[in-house]
Amino acid sequence: MSPRNPALAVRNLGRKAARRAWGLRRPAVRAIGRAVRLREQLGFRSDEFHVEREIAAAARGDALIVAGPWLAEVGYEALYWLPFLRWFEDVYRIPPQRVIAISRGGVGAWYADVATRYIDIFEFFTPEQFASRNEARRTAQEGGGQKQSAPGAFDDEILGRLRERIGVDRLNLFHPGLMFRLFKQFWLGNQSQDFLWQHMRFAAIRPPARPALPLPADYIAVKFYAGMAMPPTEANRRAVRALVARLARRHPVVVLDSGMQVDEHEDYRFEGLPNVVSLRDQLPPGTNLQVQTAVIAGARQFVGTCGSVAWLAPLLGVPTLAVFADDQLLGTHLSVARHAYREAEAARFTTFDLRSAQALHLLDSAGDGAG
Repeated sequence: MSPRNPALAVRNLGRKAARRAWGLRRPAVRAIGRAVRLREQLGFRSDEFHVEREIAAAARGDALIVAGPWLAEVGYEALYWLPFLRWFEDVYRIPPQRVIAISRGGVGAWYADVATRYIDIFEFFTPEQFASRNEARRTAQEGGGQKQSAPGAFDDEILGRLRERIGVDRLNLFHPGLMFRLFKQFWLGNQSQDFLWQHMRFAAIRPPARPALPLPADYIAVKFYAGMAMPPTEANRRAVRALVARLARRHPVVVLDSGMQVDEHEDYRFEGLPNVVSLRDQLPPGTNLQVQTAVIAGARQFVGTCGSVAWLAPLLGVPTLAVFADDQLLGTHLSVARHAYREAEAARFTTFDLRSAQALHLLDSAGDGAG
């Protein structure tokens, strides 16, 4: 029977032909996609192979090994760099006596199990000089980012001063760029967590001695700062202030406000709240992280922005409440942190989404002295 509408029949035949052609094309498209992914994976493996060779070269011989200089964020240092350095020494059987760690802020206690000697960058530069040079490094090498992808001019200057200080010219360098390059695809979601675990050794950190400060006998340590996890909006400032006020109703609160700013992470401040003490004028720049570490270690609890020393506190044996108002970039780090704390048998680590509290009006400032 001939069709009543020849034009419609022609269109239908055309559609069937197109569907058949697309059906034939789909396997080819999938094959191309698989080939592209395979090339990407091969590229990742090649990059990892070259980094592993550089790591092996850093271990070779008997020269002193410089671990650092660490110029990036505190959180990455506590959560990734220290476990990575432990892995390096474990796999290549490097004794701590062969390692000189370089960081800033008096964090020698963090490196006590991996480096016999610690040199502080603030012995060579003032905090202002450090901030200026580090900002120039970030702009020139990292597109404004915090990471350390490779040694640069600032690293060379620090290492030059180190050589003068210790009187040794021949040094092997175990630079943080090795870690950032090796884990880059993990952070981008292209590498498995097992790959990360294979290159990490998590352990508790022995706290430094209690500082000679007029601290309460029993207190909560608090550190809130502006950043990606806690944007400095007025709503966040009010909510955080109300949270601190409520904590101070139960126990004295010691605020770890350093009073110095070496990057974009500005501390929140809590003037006028009863039962709240700030250490703003009692943290010398050269040892500010050392004192903060000791104060956290002596606290019954740590509460603060999710990041920075919040990653450190559980490893010091202190129950931690990590607060955020934006978790867009936190998912991977939270997963790593929870695994790390299980492996290290660290203290309890809990997260708190400030947005939920705001939505339920749990932190309304009325009656909290939050102003």
